Order: sequence, then structure tokens, then C-alpha cells
Amino acid sequence: MIFVTIGMHTRRFERLVRKMDEIAGKINEEVIMQIGGAKYAPENTKYFDFTTEQEIKELCRKARVVVTHGAMTIVDALEQGTPVIAVPRLKRYGEVINDHQLYLVQELEKEGKVTAVYDVEELEEALKKAGTKPVRLVKDRRLANALKGYIAQFEPS
Repeated sequence: MIFVTIGMHTRRFERLVRKMDEIAGKINEEVIMQIGGAKYAPENTKYFDFTTEQEIKELCRKARVVVTHGAMTIVDALEQGTPVIAVPRLKRYGEVINDHQLYLVQELEKEGKVTAVYDVEELEEALKKAGTKPVRLVKDRRLANALKGYIAQFEPS
């Protein structure tokens, strides 16, 4: 199962939701998406707007791969040992007020923690490769907390 989450951000992330729905229509794997306030209703996936943090963690645990924006869900997935494809929201599309997610994802990609996708047209290929390299788990709470603190510094206040 592929779990896609766009978080609790007030700005929609239609670009990712639409592309993942398109991909879901072509593959033989269950896709579940948390779409927040997206106006686009996926046709090829199960989806919901919001749920509890515990349910997000459970979906991260069950997934073969988690596709997420550049925020806290990255840590949730890594704590579960699930590969992460991070698609940062970008300022140029009006998805965020600055490119803090871009910078975060670039750093986590350098550290080998995530597979970064900066252009949604590359998402399908990234999904095919997901799980072919070992996941760098975040089991130590100190590391998880440090990552959460690192991510929090990029969130706009």
C-alpha cells in the first residue's frame, strides 16, 4: 500500500494529489491519501481529509512507501521503518509562503533519509524504485526529536 499525506497545512497541495491519483489509476497497488482541504476529489484512490496523529502513524507503519510533503510526517514514517518519498510544497506554486520545505527535503536527501521528488512528473519513477534501498530508520527518540526540532525551524511562525 502507498500512503500519501499532505499534512495539516491550510494551503492545498493539488499538484501532488492530482498526480498521485493519476498514477494510482495505472498501478496495481492500493493507494490511500490524506488530502486535507484539497478541492480535487481523487477517482482512483481511497482518501480522507484529516485524521488523528495515531492513525497517520499506523498508516505509515502499514505502507510500503509514504509519499509526503516536507514536514513532520517524514519522521513518523522513518520511525516506522517505511521508505519516504518527499515532495516539498513550493512557493512558486503558491503552496507555501517560502521554500522552507524545499530546503528541508534537500538536506534530508543529502543525509540519505528520503527520496526527494521536486517535479511531480518524476513521482511515478520514484515509486517504482521505492523500497529498493535500505531505509535509514529513526529509532532513537533523541534522533527523532532532533529531526522534529530541525523540521520545526523551517516552519513559518
